[in-house]
Amino acid sequence: METIISILRGINVSGHKKVPMAELKALYEDLNFKTVQTYIQSGNVVFKSEQSNDLSMRIEQKIFEQFDFHVPVLTLTVSELQKVVEENPFLNQKDVDPDKLHVTFLTEQPKSDNLEKLKNINYEPDRFIISGKTVYLSCPEGYGNTKLNNTFFENKLKVTATTRNWKTVNKLYEIAQTI
Repeated sequence: METIISILRGINVSGHKKVPMAELKALYEDLNFKTVQTYIQSGNVVFKSEQSNDLSMRIEQKIFEQFDFHVPVLTLTVSELQKVVEENPFLNQKDVDPDKLHVTFLTEQPKSDNLEKLKNINYEPDRFIISGKTVYLSCPEGYGNTKLNNTFFENKLKVTATTRNWKTVNKLYEIAQTI
């Protein structure tokens, strides 16, 4: 069995797309996933699965069947999340507060012409670095104040995105290593 981390986009935000964690856990168990653990209300689930194919699609479909709304789901293996954690380029930079770091996960690798659109964008003091399907963010004045949000990256890169703060990313990695 492989340990998988799933990150749901846009649930339990300002009263929209409400998904109680107990029901989400039961939904995953109905899909025959094992050792299911949720973390905070924003849609983070770590679980074990015998299958690794089409997990996002299966989870999205089950959520739609049960809650009657669409929720994009991104899945990562432990090694993929480990790479995200270990390769955060902002951790090596001076004067960067880890509490102001975020990671935007993309559903797919952006096309090069869409990446080009971001080359000359500057929203200092906020900064971003894209590596594959991961956008590393440093938002010194807080994520709530940045223009570099999910909508920004989705519009520019033409992919679905969801963001987690650095503490959550590390906690998910910790949980994934222990289940």
